Amino acid sequence: MSTELILSRHGRTVWHAENRYAGSSDVDLDDVGRRQAEQLATWAAAHRPDAFYCSPVRRARETAAPVAAALGAEPVVVDDLREVHFGVAEGLTIGEIREQLPDVARAFESDPVAGAFPEAEPTAGAAARAVAALQGIVAAHPDGRVLVVAHNTLFRLALCSLLGIPLADYRIVLPRLDNGTLTRLRFTGGRAALLSFNVPLP
Repeated sequence: MSTELILSRHGRTVWHAENRYAGSSDVDLDDVGRRQAEQLATWAAAHRPDAFYCSPVRRARETAAPVAAALGAEPVVVDDLREVHFGVAEGLTIGEIREQLPDVARAFESDPVAGAFPEAEPTAGAAARAVAALQGIVAAHPDGRVLVVAHNTLFRLALCSLLGIPLADYRIVLPRLDNGTLTRLRFTGGRAALLSFNVPLP
């Protein structure tokens, strides 16, 4: 028996268009993000996942709304699918952090685990809750195909944990997930295999 998870990063917001750290901040989708949400709804209507989950953060719920309309079913909202909180970096670009907090930027870019932003959620803790959330979804849907709408850093940390990649390397090995893309994982016997990564919707 195996379960396939289709991980979709939420649609774009104004902050993401400017590459700002949004983290736990609530930021609305922009026009591009709303189109990406509609594209995901079209995909979901064609592929009909067995279940549908999303983060509680507003940009994820706004992405999930047209999908819910297309499927005729509301997503299951899981608090542990929320994005990592980035502390003092929330609302800033990496360029602004380098300018305003150069020591903080250097520490983070050297090792985003040991040098996590001040006041940020610990990286290992965020990875652990992300993995637990995904494993809980897998356990609830043996042999199922499940769509999960959540976040860039959260998903990358979960992927590293599941695939045996050191968390400190997540920004190097998995540079980013673009808004509105799909990543597929297959879980068999408790182990995860990466089937595709960061694939744009048609």
